[in-house]
Amino acid sequence: MSKDLPGAAGDLAKSHPTIWEAYSALGQATAEAGKLTARERRLVKLALAIGAASEGAVHSHTRRGLAEGISADDLAQVSLLAIGTLGLPRAVAAGTWISDTTGKR
Repeated sequence: MSKDLPGAAGDLAKSHPTIWEAYSALGQATAEAGKLTARERRLVKLALAIGAASEGAVHSHTRRGLAEGISADDLAQVSLLAIGTLGLPRAVAAGTWISDTTGKR
């Protein structure tokens, strides 16, 4: 993973490269632990970020999803799926965080 990351993650990667490398290796190992496709993994990670109410992680997974070719509409649908499980307020917040990155309302 690149150390040219925005915000606190980039700061950590630069100031503690050994920790960042171990964290990146863990991420790679978990990605390879099953049969989900890269697209499925990204959407799951976005959903987990929404569930954790982590605005920064939602921005990150949305940005990465777009870079990986996932459409803005598909990313936005993840926030709609959150309505039943997490409630309308959390889903609406997540939708705004996704649109911060996609530019699509």
